[in-house]
Amino acid sequence: MADDEKDTQNPAAEDDPAAGEDASTGASTGPEGEEAGEEAAAPTQLGAAKYVHAAFFMAATLAGFLSGRILAEIWNSLAAWPAAVRAVPALLRLGEDERPPFTLAAGGVVGVIVLLQLFRRPELRTWSDDVALELSKVVWPTRETVTNGTIVVIVASAIATVYIGLLDRLWNFVTTLVYGA
Repeated sequence: MADDEKDTQNPAAEDDPAAGEDASTGASTGPEGEEAGEEAAAPTQLGAAKYVHAAFFMAATLAGFLSGRILAEIWNSLAAWPAAVRAVPALLRLGEDERPPFTLAAGGVVGVIVLLQLFRRPELRTWSDDVALELSKVVWPTRETVTNGTIVVIVASAIATVYIGLLDRLWNFVTTLVYGA
C-alpha cells in the first residue's frame, strides 16, 4: 500500500504510535492489513457477544439439569410401578441412590442437543446478534457514579425513615391527646 493511501485511510497514522495495529483488537497487521495473530485476538473480538453465548450456555445447562431431574423422577416412578418392573426388570438394576449420575448424564446430552438446536436456528442467531449489537451500545456507569448513586440512595432512605418515624410519633401523641390512653 502506498504512503498516500495510508494517509487517506488513517490520517492519524503518523501521530499514532500503534499505527500498525488494528484499532478494534490492538493486533498488529501485516502489509496487506491481515492480522498477524488472529487466534490470539479472538477473545477480545467477542465483546458483547460473549454475554449472548453465555446465555445460550446457561439455557443449555438449565435444560440439561431439568431434563436430568425429570428423567430421574420418571425412572423412580416406573421403578415403583409393578407393571413396569415386570415388563422391564432392568429398572431395578440400579438403586434409587445410584440413578442420579446416569440421569444427569442423559440430561447433559439433552442440554447439548438443545444448545446445538438453538444455535443452528438462523432467526435465533440473527436475534442474538442483534442483542449483542445492542449490548455493545450500552454505556456502563463508572465505579464513581455507582458509588455516588448508592450513597444518595442510602442518605435519602435514612432521611425518609427519620421523617416517617417523627410523623408516627407526632400522630401517636395527637391520637393519645384526643382519644385518651
